[in-house]
Amino acid sequence: MNFPLILSLLLLLSFAGWLLDRFIFAPRRAAAGQLQPPWWIEYTAGLFPVIFVVFFLRSFVAEPFKIPSGSMLPTLLVGDLILVNKFSYGVRLPVIHTKILETGAPKRGDVVVFRYPPDPEVYYIKRVVGLPGDTISYLDKKLSVNGQPISLVPAGDFYDPDRLAVSPQYSEKLGEIDHKVLTELEKPPFISPQGSFPFRDNCQYDKNGVTCKVPPGHYFMMGDNRDNSLDSRFWGFVPEGNLVGRAFFIWMNFGNFKRIGSFQ
Repeated sequence: MNFPLILSLLLLLSFAGWLLDRFIFAPRRAAAGQLQPPWWIEYTAGLFPVIFVVFFLRSFVAEPFKIPSGSMLPTLLVGDLILVNKFSYGVRLPVIHTKILETGAPKRGDVVVFRYPPDPEVYYIKRVVGLPGDTISYLDKKLSVNGQPISLVPAGDFYDPDRLAVSPQYSEKLGEIDHKVLTELEKPPFISPQGSFPFRDNCQYDKNGVTCKVPPGHYFMMGDNRDNSLDSRFWGFVPEGNLVGRAFFIWMNFGNFKRIGSFQ
């Protein structure tokens, strides 16, 4: 369901109803001594202020999303309800996604919601690992950025309540952001790309993993759950135009209220 399109159509419909009532029907009712507007005015013009506020906040300030999978464990759990800052990477018009105001760009380490390049109707959430121009290597389960290895510091075990399983957990720092990742270093490092994708020639795959040169205007995204995330290692780069915003706050998890709060 294309909710932004539906909300935009509701906004236009209610605004049209509000204009008609304000300048045509309301004066006629006043002249006839009628105080109560008809039901169809109440459900169009009457809802315009509410729909406008929802449209404005959701389109330009913050949008809620629900985490559907474990690809961002241990940072985000299945069922986390998060807020995404729509102002972080530029203000865009809804539906057509045209940027109308430049406000910033992703930083390495940001957790970002974006439209999945192979199917832009689907939304993904991953962490920014590579910026435009970066060379990203993921070889033998080890990440390097521009030739600099990103160290993994053991941080105990992580218990996944959905899988009832324990996984090794590590601390990692990307840019200025410290976070934790899950990976099992003893597993085979081989990565199989999902067919062809734009700038496929920028990536080299072998039995040890993958190395990619991030093209201009694109980003390389990876999930924190490194062995269970379908990300840029498999399907390529995320164009700047597909960015939705920076995820920054868990506002609810009905299975665990302690999850509420900011994250990075």
